[in-house]
Amino acid sequence: MRFKGLLKSWSDERGFGFLEPLQGSEDIFVHIKAFRGLIGRPQVGQAMSFEVEVGPEGKKRAKHVEPIRPGHTSRPKPRKSPLQRGTATLIAIPLFLVLYIVVSVLWHPPVFIAAVYLGASLITYFVYDRDKAAARQNTWRTPENTLHFLALAGGWPGALLAQQYIRHKSTKLEFRIVFWGTVILNVVGLVLLCSQLGFLWVDQ
Repeated sequence: MRFKGLLKSWSDERGFGFLEPLQGSEDIFVHIKAFRGLIGRPQVGQAMSFEVEVGPEGKKRAKHVEPIRPGHTSRPKPRKSPLQRGTATLIAIPLFLVLYIVVSVLWHPPVFIAAVYLGASLITYFVYDRDKAAARQNTWRTPENTLHFLALAGGWPGALLAQQYIRHKSTKLEFRIVFWGTVILNVVGLVLLCSQLGFLWVDQ
């Protein structure tokens, strides 16, 4: 199966770069040896037709890459700005802040819970950023289970910000279904925990 995309980045010195599929999936690694019928050096923004295979390390890479002549590919839709893309996902953070205020008024949870959310969010954002860089350099990636665990542990606000502003893990449907599941579990767990702590303090 062949795909179409644009050459998003290219390094002449290293002889590789990344293709951005028009279907909106994650960037695909491409080596200079994968090109066929290319005249001159690859140019960023050049339209390409390619196939995808799994490399020795289990990572996707392009093969049988061919340049597309002008007029043989549809023009990609203009990209939306980070604020236009996925703005609805950021509504979750203000809603969570409102919920946390309500929980605080009702049950007075300890301050360390808020500190856990802040710290976990900072760590999660950093991990997303490193994983995005690893994807571009075709080096060791952070397992998705690790990203889901960080979200479940309270780092999902940081994950949402990373998905919004560095465009990482923001389009893969399977990942986002599990991710939103961790968000729901985390919020429900917070409410249950704070309610139990509140009742314990009342009994005392």
